[in-house]
Amino acid sequence: MEKPQRLSVDIKRFAYPDGSVALADIQLSITEGEFAGILGSNGSGKTTLLKVMDGLIKGYEGESRLDGVNVLRLHPREIYAKMGLVFQNPDDQLFAHSVFEDTAFGPRNMGCAENEVRQRVEEALYSVDMAEYAGKAIQHLSYGQKKRVCIAGLLAMGHGILLLDEPTAGLDPMGEYRMMELLTRLNRERGVTVVMATHSVDLVPVFLHRLHILSRGRLVRGGTPEEVFTAPEELHSVKLRLPHIAELIYRLKHEEKLPFRRIPLTVGAARREIVEAMRGVPEGAW
Repeated sequence: MEKPQRLSVDIKRFAYPDGSVALADIQLSITEGEFAGILGSNGSGKTTLLKVMDGLIKGYEGESRLDGVNVLRLHPREIYAKMGLVFQNPDDQLFAHSVFEDTAFGPRNMGCAENEVRQRVEEALYSVDMAEYAGKAIQHLSYGQKKRVCIAGLLAMGHGILLLDEPTAGLDPMGEYRMMELLTRLNRERGVTVVMATHSVDLVPVFLHRLHILSRGRLVRGGTPEEVFTAPEELHSVKLRLPHIAELIYRLKHEEKLPFRRIPLTVGAARREIVEAMRGVPEGAW
């Protein structure tokens, strides 16, 4: 059975007050349970597009729909009951003195009874591995922990759609991987629809279902990571690159003429391709 469409964007044009065009000819859709990425270099329009989806930006030509309804016709409460945006810098989003109080703000603002607020907060913090920090002061959290609390705040409001602006920015390599594992778990185990804006090409192939490349406010390519990451020249033109493992195999195939059948995007897939290619190379040729 085909999954229902949760988000659809058809933006003809959006310009800033100074006249510079931020978005143009944007058409994309996100289905229920999808883990999608918007990939682009700095200044490509990723954050602006997320804000259009969330109803924070108005004054554009076109429509952004949530469950088939134009977001500009929805009350903010109707949007926030289903979808929320996690900003790149968690300090722009967190304001309460403790983890519990910050996570509880949304449910309380929705009018939930205090026992339901507590239940929602406990479940949300458990989902992001922050339950033991409920009483901790926000200012004493690490950067990655703050990002997790931001996500918990949206989950506590019952959001089934998370929009995330550079969720791995500012994290060390292990923090990046743990953040992506968290989002993958929420997506697969809780069915949360995730749309992530990023410029980290090496994380994308491992976790995402679909990918949309944004350049100078326009979508230039879309599909599965395997469909999008095909040639470095096309990515270089939009200030991106292939994932490191794909770049290596691409060069070995085209410069060293090794018989790779395809360009793998992960270490596991690259290992299989290398083993298979070695079988076809005469002994002593390496």
